[in-house]
Amino acid sequence: MGEQIEKLAQFIARTGWDDMPEAVHRRAKLVLLDTIGVTLAGAARPEVIGLSEQLLAGAGRGATVLAPGLPQADTRTAALLNGIAARAVELCEGARGLQPSPHILPGVLAIAEQRGLGGRAMLGAFVLGYEAAGRLNRGYTPRAFSHPNGQLSLLGAAAAGARLHGLDGAGVSLAMRVATTMLMTPSYNNTVAGGTTLNLPAGMGAVAVTLAPAMAASGFTAQENAIEEALGVMVGAGFDPAKLADDMGQRWEITENYFRFYACCNPIHAALDSLAETLAVLKPKPEEVALIDVQTFDFAAVMRNPAPPNYFASKYSLPHAAAVLIARGGLGFADIDDSALEDPVIARLRPLVRIAADPAMTARSTPTHRPARVTLTLKDGRSATAARENSVRDTLKPDYEPQVRAKFRELAAPHLTPAGIDAIEAAVDRCEKWETMGELIEPLRQHAA
Repeated sequence: MGEQIEKLAQFIARTGWDDMPEAVHRRAKLVLLDTIGVTLAGAARPEVIGLSEQLLAGAGRGATVLAPGLPQADTRTAALLNGIAARAVELCEGARGLQPSPHILPGVLAIAEQRGLGGRAMLGAFVLGYEAAGRLNRGYTPRAFSHPNGQLSLLGAAAAGARLHGLDGAGVSLAMRVATTMLMTPSYNNTVAGGTTLNLPAGMGAVAVTLAPAMAASGFTAQENAIEEALGVMVGAGFDPAKLADDMGQRWEITENYFRFYACCNPIHAALDSLAETLAVLKPKPEEVALIDVQTFDFAAVMRNPAPPNYFASKYSLPHAAAVLIARGGLGFADIDDSALEDPVIARLRPLVRIAADPAMTARSTPTHRPARVTLTLKDGRSATAARENSVRDTLKPDYEPQVRAKFRELAAPHLTPAGIDAIEAAVDRCEKWETMGELIEPLRQHAA
């Protein structure tokens, strides 16, 4: 195992909740609250309900599925279902191209519940898994069209599970190396095709929390350079671990995350923010719009399908999202919903969105730099242009807490009573004091809508 990865494994093994700064504590709690809300919303998607019915029929007990009725299942089944649900509505948080939380947190919650662990152990392990995924990302070059969540976040999940299992540094490194055999290469093309199979890596990451550490503790072995080979040659196009351990314990990956408030894919957010600026200037009615001209970097320009085939594909269609923004005035969970696909006003607007890849924008684009320029032209000849080098979210770095709490309340409202929403917020705010995961599960059960 390489020196840098070994340092990371040792850091994960020896670092606890009390070793983390207060800023990390606050952000981790916010991510926990956000992910609970997103999971509750995703559990209501038809394909997730169908899978739950299939898998829960023969499942055991030990952990809770965050779905209607809060059914019990064995830890791996609960982790799998909660991970898939957390990805299902395209509202999970992320960091530099990754979405660590839905891949890591469901498995951490399941293991903590099954083992009777407290809040500090649970959330500390989650932060460390997040740290592993983000640091591996520093030197990783993914293959074209390969979504990185099936790789880096899954390895972070294995690290988090190893921490919960109490493995030492050598055990953490072994669990991560064992997990390289689980790595996935889901195609980004699933996005525009509406392939909900893209959400499976989150479920498998959650399973890795439970499985890879158990294999490591049971005597399974893996080659010493498994991570370097997997990321550099097998599933990835390159991996340089040279800076992986830099500023460890000083700079924390989770504090550099983002929260998603548009219920659609991140690369198109800058274009949508630009469109919002032009709408604020011209204030048109939907029937007054003649053309929406979008120039952006090549990856975002791929998301141009004007007739997305299903709910999931609609999250990756810039014409659809732009039409929703014009017709409904927002891009939240309740705006880009199933009904938007059948809305005749939105359907008429989608073909008016023209998208082109700008070579200069492509040249300066990165996972955190996503430029776009939008010109909105009305039928009376008036027009307005706005351009952004990044989304408002990434440029302003706002205080996310009020928005995250409002988002949680919206997502949880169909599933919890108003008193239940208050109870879960209060529980998460003091989660480091939880003696067991029952302090989360019982309010969910007691206050189900």
